[in-house]
Amino acid sequence: MFIPLHDHNSLKHVLRPVVTWGLILLNVLAFFVLQGAVTGGISEASVLSYGLIPSVVLDVKDLAPELQAVPDSLTLFTYAFLHADFWHLAGNMLFLWVFGDNVEDAMGHARFLIFYLVCAAAGGLAYLLVNTGSDAPLIGASGAVSGVVAAYLMLHPKVQIWVLALGRIPLRLSAQWVLGAWVLYQIYHAVLSSAGSVAWSAHMGGLMAGAVLVPVLRRGGVVLFDRGL
Repeated sequence: MFIPLHDHNSLKHVLRPVVTWGLILLNVLAFFVLQGAVTGGISEASVLSYGLIPSVVLDVKDLAPELQAVPDSLTLFTYAFLHADFWHLAGNMLFLWVFGDNVEDAMGHARFLIFYLVCAAAGGLAYLLVNTGSDAPLIGASGAVSGVVAAYLMLHPKVQIWVLALGRIPLRLSAQWVLGAWVLYQIYHAVLSSAGSVAWSAHMGGLMAGAVLVPVLRRGGVVLFDRGL
């Protein structure tokens, strides 16, 4: 649909969005070091060890002992730091780079980190509910990033964003149109897509968690929906 490039939205409460930067760094390190992408391939063992596998989390099946790197319940979080390929990583990190700093600014560092991890877990739980018993690992930051998008849309719908429409046409549009269309796209596919490599249910779980949490975790005095602009 579109590629976000930049938003005209300065920070008001934090000097630097260190949590957003740290999350991006962790995702990049996980991809190139933990997943072994630095050697030109993706380690299947890392995906099985740290990805979210419904049949394993729900105790339908067990992983081989050599693959059990963390407790099964922790994969509700670890899956969100793995990616299938470079473009999967780049897309999620671009969204986090453009929108995460202002959500962090609205919440503060600690609450934004909690927000991000809860949205990741919500995306994972939604995937579990839709794919009970599945052996297919869920990986990717999309659930957590979807929560960030929902929060940004509720905080700053009137902010202008530069995007590449259809991947090539530069446009400056308000967030309510850009991110609103993105949310509708997720809902459409979550309802109608029965197959494919994209875990739309995880996106929906993250979106719903983000929408619920932002009114609770925002700083005192931070308004929703750009009231007052």
